[in-house]
Amino acid sequence: MWDNRKYIIQGSFILIGLVFLIKLFAIQVLDKDYRTKAERNIIQPIVQYPFRGLIYDRNNELIVYNEPVYDLMVVPKDVTIADTTEFCELLGIEKEVFLENMKTAKAYSRVKPSVFLKKISHEEYGQIQDLLYKFSGFFVNPRTVRGYTSPILANELGYTGEISRRQLDRDTSGYYRSGDNIGITGLEEQYERLLSGKRGVSYKQVNVRGIEKGSFKDGALDTVSVPGTNLISTFDLELQTYAEKLLAGKTGSIVAIDPSTGEILVMATAPTYEPKMLSGREFGKNYGKIALDSSKLLFNRAHMATYPAGSVFKTVQALIALDEGVIKADEQIFVNLNGIGDHAPAGYYDVAKGIEKSSNNYFLEVMRRIVNQRVNPTNTFIDTSIGMAKWEEAVKKFGFGAPLGIDIPGESSGLVPGVAYYDRLYGQNRWAYSTIQSISIGQGEILVTPLQVANLAAIIANRGYYIQPHLVKGFEKDGTVTLKEFEKNYTGKGTDYYPAIIEGMKRSAQGTFRAPIKDITIASKTGTAENGAKDETLDHSVFMAFAPVENPKIAISVYIENAGWGGRAAATTASLIMEMYLKGYIEKDWRNREEYVLKGDFLDEEQKKEIERKKLERARKNALLQN
Repeated sequence: MWDNRKYIIQGSFILIGLVFLIKLFAIQVLDKDYRTKAERNIIQPIVQYPFRGLIYDRNNELIVYNEPVYDLMVVPKDVTIADTTEFCELLGIEKEVFLENMKTAKAYSRVKPSVFLKKISHEEYGQIQDLLYKFSGFFVNPRTVRGYTSPILANELGYTGEISRRQLDRDTSGYYRSGDNIGITGLEEQYERLLSGKRGVSYKQVNVRGIEKGSFKDGALDTVSVPGTNLISTFDLELQTYAEKLLAGKTGSIVAIDPSTGEILVMATAPTYEPKMLSGREFGKNYGKIALDSSKLLFNRAHMATYPAGSVFKTVQALIALDEGVIKADEQIFVNLNGIGDHAPAGYYDVAKGIEKSSNNYFLEVMRRIVNQRVNPTNTFIDTSIGMAKWEEAVKKFGFGAPLGIDIPGESSGLVPGVAYYDRLYGQNRWAYSTIQSISIGQGEILVTPLQVANLAAIIANRGYYIQPHLVKGFEKDGTVTLKEFEKNYTGKGTDYYPAIIEGMKRSAQGTFRAPIKDITIASKTGTAENGAKDETLDHSVFMAFAPVENPKIAISVYIENAGWGGRAAATTASLIMEMYLKGYIEKDWRNREEYVLKGDFLDEEQKKEIERKKLERARKNALLQN
């Protein structure tokens, strides 16, 4: 009897021991949730996000910096909140937001930390940090967002945002992780890998309640984050600010280039937005408003918009004809008014006078000589195709018909129509010069960007070459500055005929009421780009120029949409920008140029009457249709 009881007791102890061993094995080996929790009780990895590279202007004035923000992290299994209402009021969130964020965190992991609330500002964190101890399971992870010294350059700088799943899937480097911020547009996107730096990680000891108890192994396993590279941009911050002031309330763009370097001094587009709107916790709400705005606030007209070239393109026609030898600079060519509509009178013209008076019929003849050189004298269709192939190649050397390669995403190519284009449009050998002659004066199918036109002004200023326009001139890392290098791009075979072009542009500037600048000689060309609309809106005002003529420091293009003749809105704006850059101030005179531009009333009485006439005509037609 006693022996049986002894075996029963021994068996019970063995059975209980086995149960404990099995349970211990299950908890420590099989139960990943427990193992993760146990590991977290020892060490907790904290991502150290790097400081993103700063952005400076050409004079080392700070444009973009980093502002501290804090992500509130949560470990759901450790959360203890006595009063949810108090917690929500502390963070300034609704209870529904609290519940939704907790649900998301639990779905990710009950024992791993995840973001509960993103981008708490430094000021907000200062108000809540001393009270967070009351709510276990929460801790903060410091990060940064972009800050701006001025409310300008939004489209050019671009913005940063959290990386999307699609972008993560396309990341071949394997560097990025969910929750990382990346550059999305502008310079932030273009130079993302340089600006972003390299993240680090620190390991902290925490107790079972998630309270930090110090560094793990005295930081031996920690890796230090590496700040990003700083960009030295080409912008002149003061001049850019002035340009955006002049564009306020208008639709258009200003591009100003230092012709000797290709550095872009100003790239302004309007309408636009303040860059701080797409930084911080309000990003999502503000982005929705900006993206849906009918005035296309995210569209950078300076390098994305395309327009008919207009009369500024007449300078290109003259340069190609001179390079081909089909005209001479001082050759007198008689033109009548039978070929095409014209504001210039009939008579004899040379290159300088043709540009000065902007004679449509003169440039109609100039392009005819380029295209119809009687290579095939018996078939005008074939002869025109041969000539157009030469013309297309020559035009593209001036940077038209393809991106110039500016260091910002989204640059448009414009359009240079050539043989293939017109063959598709009309059929092979079924079009002649008379079919396409409107492009001789920059109208018709040819399209250009404001950036390309500013580059054209730089080519003429340089007497035959350009340097690739760019927005970043160099990089700074650990006190060492590395400057970018660029080559000259030549546009033709010779340069001896440029004085005739420049003489015509000087005369044109002198005859443009609000263009001249006291004590500074400028060379310019006005233009009017057709807007293609059938309503009462005016065409676009276009102006390109450079100054001083003798030693050019600035080349510029200005486009003001629906503002009429180029000699008014665009010319006055360009004149002010050039004077501000070259003198540092605007000299007041009886023309009141600055007030004229800021007021934005560019129409004369004749234009106002024409607009009213078109409105009445449209109203009359609509009434007839309704009846």
